[in-house]
Amino acid sequence: MSRYLPEPPHRHGSAPSTAVVLVNLGTPDAPTGPAVKRYLRQFLSDPRVVEIPKPIWWLILNGIILNIRPKKSAAKYATVWMPEGSPLRVHTERQTSLLKGLLGERGHQLTVTSAMRYGAPSIPSVLARLKAEGATRILLVPMYPHYSASTTATVIDEACAWLQKLRNQPEMRFIRNFHDDEAYLSALEKTVRKHWQTNGALGEKDQLLISFHGLPKRSLDLGDPYFCECHKTGRLLAERLNLKPEQYKITFQSRFGKATWLQPYTAPTLHNMGAEGVRRVDVICPGFVADCLETLEEIAQEARDDFLGAGGKEFHYIPSLNEDGNWINALANLVERYMAGWPTKTPIDPKALEISASEAIKFGARS
Repeated sequence: MSRYLPEPPHRHGSAPSTAVVLVNLGTPDAPTGPAVKRYLRQFLSDPRVVEIPKPIWWLILNGIILNIRPKKSAAKYATVWMPEGSPLRVHTERQTSLLKGLLGERGHQLTVTSAMRYGAPSIPSVLARLKAEGATRILLVPMYPHYSASTTATVIDEACAWLQKLRNQPEMRFIRNFHDDEAYLSALEKTVRKHWQTNGALGEKDQLLISFHGLPKRSLDLGDPYFCECHKTGRLLAERLNLKPEQYKITFQSRFGKATWLQPYTAPTLHNMGAEGVRRVDVICPGFVADCLETLEEIAQEARDDFLGAGGKEFHYIPSLNEDGNWINALANLVERYMAGWPTKTPIDPKALEISASEAIKFGARS
């Protein structure tokens, strides 16, 4: 038996074909206990995500977590589930469609699709379909602005594991990060300013909270650049908004377990703000380019209750970039930059540009 997957029939003389794949984290298929359990088992079994010795973590995961957490998480998912499905999947699919349209308007002939690192559609299934359709060049776009071993690197791992099974491999590229990309930062800035136009600017005792997904502090100690990249995004966004240092804070959410995570933590910070007399808080989560459980439930619901319950008067969650036109334009710019050298536009036929000398004279006379 061959160690490689079967290859589709080779088509001699076929032109190279390019595909772009937007890859997000993933989501359960439904807001139910069994669906969440399947998703969490795959997600939390990734050694990139949880760096605990496998035998010990297997006992904790299968003996405790997967017997307790799925039901609780399913109830949370149910509060944000959309008629079309999971918010993360819905927004990712919409972004994919809009990106395909914009790249098409710019003259590119390519396939644009999406995949999920955990859950469906999986990275291997999407890549296999693209290869069967003739794709010879594939750009993977992890939808994480900030690089981390537990996010972007897992996408690269999965794609490369698939490549190792192939005899005839397509050319593949990855976008590592875009935390300081000008167009991405501009889209964030315009989102905040649009929010302020509708809800009023921040007052003297108000705050902008810039919240990122948390990671164990150990990841920073071991050399993961995530913490530094998040702070750079927060600082550059605050500068664009002309905020003074005392007008904004950078925090980290979604802490899990008893280990020390990146600090300051979002929830305690909001509680302290409310208790200390901060009147209004606006919260933005730049690390999420599509709204999901962590933004719609953890921030827009739980964090709101923390702040208001501690004495705060006004709380606003600023939605993720989602289908914002400025973000889709930034995404198209990123894709074009990373596809450099891959011809994706129909070449112009030189004969179509040829005109006779007499026609040239007539044209010159008309102009």
